[in-house]
Amino acid sequence: MQSNLDISEMFADRQFQRNALHTRYLNEQLVRVLKTIGYDVGFQRGQGQYLFDRDNSRYLDLLSGFGVFALGRNHPVVKEALKSVLDSDLPNLVQLDLSTLAGILAERLIGHVPYLDKVFFANSGTECVEAAIKFTRAATGRPGILYCDHAYHGLTYGSLSLTGDRNFREGFGALLPDCSSVPFNDLAALEKALMSRQIAAFIVEPIQGKGVNIPDDGFLSGAAALCKRYGTIFVADEIQTGMGRTGRFLAVEHWNVEPDMVLLSKSLSGGHVPVGAVLMRKAIFDKTFDRMDRAVVHGSTFAKNDLAMAAGIATLDVLKAEKLIENAASRGAQLLSTLSAMVPRYELLKNVRGKGLMIGVEFGPPKSLALKASWSVLETASKGLFCQLITIPLFKDHKILTQVAGHASHTIKLLPPLTITDEDCNWITSAFDTVIESSHRVPGAIWSLGKTLVDNAARKTA
Repeated sequence: MQSNLDISEMFADRQFQRNALHTRYLNEQLVRVLKTIGYDVGFQRGQGQYLFDRDNSRYLDLLSGFGVFALGRNHPVVKEALKSVLDSDLPNLVQLDLSTLAGILAERLIGHVPYLDKVFFANSGTECVEAAIKFTRAATGRPGILYCDHAYHGLTYGSLSLTGDRNFREGFGALLPDCSSVPFNDLAALEKALMSRQIAAFIVEPIQGKGVNIPDDGFLSGAAALCKRYGTIFVADEIQTGMGRTGRFLAVEHWNVEPDMVLLSKSLSGGHVPVGAVLMRKAIFDKTFDRMDRAVVHGSTFAKNDLAMAAGIATLDVLKAEKLIENAASRGAQLLSTLSAMVPRYELLKNVRGKGLMIGVEFGPPKSLALKASWSVLETASKGLFCQLITIPLFKDHKILTQVAGHASHTIKLLPPLTITDEDCNWITSAFDTVIESSHRVPGAIWSLGKTLVDNAARKTA
């Protein structure tokens, strides 16, 4: 008997129960957070760079699922690629066979990064980091892994051991041994750590996601040279910065650096199917898969599934056909210019930085007495709370979804789909201008919101 299961109908029938379902079966604390900040609008659909809520109001998505939707949501080319796989009855995940689609996607990825030779597929960014730890230790025979302060590389045990934010690490017990950090942009500290010749890999985000921290011009090239000198594998974590996000296929291209290993994920599948890819030099790959009896010494059951591979192939095609990497470069430059022009006008706005469509808007302590007093009240209640006075009005009043760039951060991160238009850029600039201007009025509506947030923070700690 054939089922008449209709998921869209199920979604429509039960959408208003989502809070109750999540409270009962999933993460009740997330339900409370969304209610508290007014984000529980019940999104119904997504198209390109836009989201639509239960009232059909349109929002501009500058979060893009933490960077997953570089092509925007529900891109028709990716959808058709997935449908074609489902309609073809392909022999998916035989395991004792070779995936044709995995071979094609690997070929195309290496075409974008021709100085590397081999690809290992995984299910996610954090799996890519875990693979990188294993591959680099196997290739060098060394135990040590170096990462940078403020880094974010994932939340499974190995990748969490390379993530610098204490907020993510606390409460989970002992992490992976032989992992240590060096300051971002500090070549002297890096060389001191590498001199032990016990470091298998130095893993670094070309632009740090937590804070949108940009490297000094000579840092990445200097780091690559030091790694080569001391026999350490240089790993570029491009999970968020790669696939055109910064206006180049890889962010390292801005600094003419060729890593030994590159990690890709997030936007690789167009947002539909989890997938990750580790690109590396053949000499590294061959140290792990060095004999026939070790042909499956590392792997992942679903990693080369046909849906993920097809989505990756389609995503690469769309990036090229629609010139989205070029669009990221031009729209990013436009936003950096218009937002930076506000810095001299607003004392709370300290800096705007980024590459392509990965942009950080940083706020900081004011000088005027009235603003300084209000800022201090917020910071005493919870460090970084001020940014909520910007993100919440952007969402509620201007229909723009943004995120703070990390725990206790004073930076708001813009990570929109690479499909945004000139009209969208004007929408962003106008909204930020209005909200930032309002934040300089004390007393005012934004600071009333601040008092509410302070009260909520006080209740949490009581």
